[in-house]
Amino acid sequence: MNRKDAEKKARALVGKMTLREKASQLRFDSPAIERLGIPAYNWWNEALHGVARGGTATSFPQAIGLAATFDEALLEKLGDAAATEGRAKYNQFSARGDHDIYHGLSFWSPNINIFRDPRWGRGHETYGEDPCLTSRLGQAYVHGLQGRGEVLKTAACAKHFAVHSGPEALRHQFNAVATPKDMEETYLPAFEDLVRLAHVESVMGAYNRTNGEPCCASPTLMKKLRGDWGFEGHFVSDCWAIRDFHEGHRVTKNAAESAALALKTGCDLNCGNSYQCLMSAYEQDLITEEDITEAAVRLFTTRYLLGILDGESSEYDRIPYSAVECDEHLRLSHQAALESCVLLKNTGLLPLRAEGVIGVIGPNANSRGALIGNYYGTSSRYVSVLEGIQDRVEGKARVLYSEGCHLFLDRVEPLAQSGDRLAEAVAVAENSDVVVLVLGYDERLEGEERDEGNAVGSGDKDDLLLPESQRILMDTVLRVGKPTVLVLTGGSAIDVSQAQEQADAVLLAWYPGARGGKAVAELLFGDVSPCGKLPVTFYRNDALGEMPAFTDYAMTNRTYRYYTGTPLYPFGYGLSYADIAMTSLSADRSAAEVTVENRSAFPAGEVVQLYIKDRRSPDAPLHPLLCGFSHVSLEAGERRRVRVPIDPRAFTVVSAEGTRMPGSGEWTLYAGFGQPDALTEKLTGKPCLSAVLR
Repeated sequence: MNRKDAEKKARALVGKMTLREKASQLRFDSPAIERLGIPAYNWWNEALHGVARGGTATSFPQAIGLAATFDEALLEKLGDAAATEGRAKYNQFSARGDHDIYHGLSFWSPNINIFRDPRWGRGHETYGEDPCLTSRLGQAYVHGLQGRGEVLKTAACAKHFAVHSGPEALRHQFNAVATPKDMEETYLPAFEDLVRLAHVESVMGAYNRTNGEPCCASPTLMKKLRGDWGFEGHFVSDCWAIRDFHEGHRVTKNAAESAALALKTGCDLNCGNSYQCLMSAYEQDLITEEDITEAAVRLFTTRYLLGILDGESSEYDRIPYSAVECDEHLRLSHQAALESCVLLKNTGLLPLRAEGVIGVIGPNANSRGALIGNYYGTSSRYVSVLEGIQDRVEGKARVLYSEGCHLFLDRVEPLAQSGDRLAEAVAVAENSDVVVLVLGYDERLEGEERDEGNAVGSGDKDDLLLPESQRILMDTVLRVGKPTVLVLTGGSAIDVSQAQEQADAVLLAWYPGARGGKAVAELLFGDVSPCGKLPVTFYRNDALGEMPAFTDYAMTNRTYRYYTGTPLYPFGYGLSYADIAMTSLSADRSAAEVTVENRSAFPAGEVVQLYIKDRRSPDAPLHPLLCGFSHVSLEAGERRRVRVPIDPRAFTVVSAEGTRMPGSGEWTLYAGFGQPDALTEKLTGKPCLSAVLR
């Protein structure tokens, strides 16, 4: 069913409803209308990295880890897997009359906000700091979730529109002020592309105001969305964000005024309870019946496109429950975990040998929380890093283990003295031939405001350091002097300068999914070569003093495009066990072609990255910006010509007034396995190739 036909049917159905019935359908927990044969439907569901909060599901790596794959084809497959499992669950649950929260087909994913500041607690839900990468991966995930046919497999949602990236503690009253240039150049491109190119079915407004207007009732943003970009789907508020209009932002006086402002501006669906006041707003002449009708029509259009009304049927109705956490999906999640991990340092210690005594130390070594990030589903099995190593070397090597310290407190046992696991950690290190030290974060240390698990209030970070308990443990273990690899879990920049200086290897695992410990072990022992790349800059902690305040949304000195300092690890960076070379480059304004060659005796993946710099325009970003990429897999000794399309925006610049216009007419295009900067070349030993385009 195409949109025109779905809208026609929706308008006819809504025309049979009373005003009160129509108003009831604008809530996220839409009740049944039995006299019209309309079942209840709950719009709230999540699929950030697999189906979340609705029971058993395949658990993928967290979104920031998926971004590190730079693999669009994989993201689409993962989106399709999540949609398949969502349909399997919906088919079973709805047949039993279960229309509860997290059981519907409208997934409020992906999060395509730009991770502009490393302190933001929700940054690990995003695809990183770059608009091009975020756009391309976001489109791929939406295509996977929605499918490419006329019937939507599920309905995806681009969130949070727009500009939201902290601070979490202030989001209910915060006004994010962004310049016209930053809006057009950084904050809006991914949203525009998901609407224009991926045809995302819904868009969610953010909690904050943007340039003075609440995002869930912003005429400026809605004009962009429905006017300039031609968005035809439905708009949903973030949860209880409309309540913030009168309680936080103080732009209205009460709930009825807030509901009226949101509805009249174009917010069709309310996550929260503010739209329970729609009838009151109507009675006060704040809204019209037509306002309610148009929102209801848009929502029922989506339900018709999903094929779940009027006895409609599709191939998706036949997806069996056995698709949930099936072998195929588990293999995809495992592949994603392998591709996501980023090798940050290796002096030659890796890959490890499965022999002797291996010491595994750290609070995240045997932690489930360090696997799953947030917005996660329930796995039928979890494999921690410790368990992955134990399984990998069973019968070949001895594994010793110590928790080492609490994740963030000064002791593990409340009645013990401070540092109660340090002596054990030293004993394990001294009696081991090699040490795997597993440190980092989980959702208690970086997350969303008011998440139940937060140990740090709002979920944002004050600094880029590991908790003191972990810094003490790392220093203690490194002083033992055994060959040591640091495995780092987390979803944002962490200053591990000591490990970069003193450890023999550093592997960033992100939150690798419920069974991600298996992938980490396979990478550590060389069954597969690491190929992940950083989707964010890893700054040193003192860089925070060089950046604008966290509440300042200016891009000055933020992200790789504008940062003037030297980071710990640059955006786009990641090492490999393989020796892969790029030997030639040719390009025009549509694409670049490069020759890549695997000079190693084993297969490996790599990411070809294109960066571009306008040679003359003063409006261009400070540094070359990513304009294309391609994840490639090469067999041992394989040599291949790879074509990489170039983002058309690469040949434009944005003025201070926010106008996107043609660039100077002369650009330098760089091709390599990372940025064309001195630090990347120093760390990788591989310079970029370049060509001048006119």
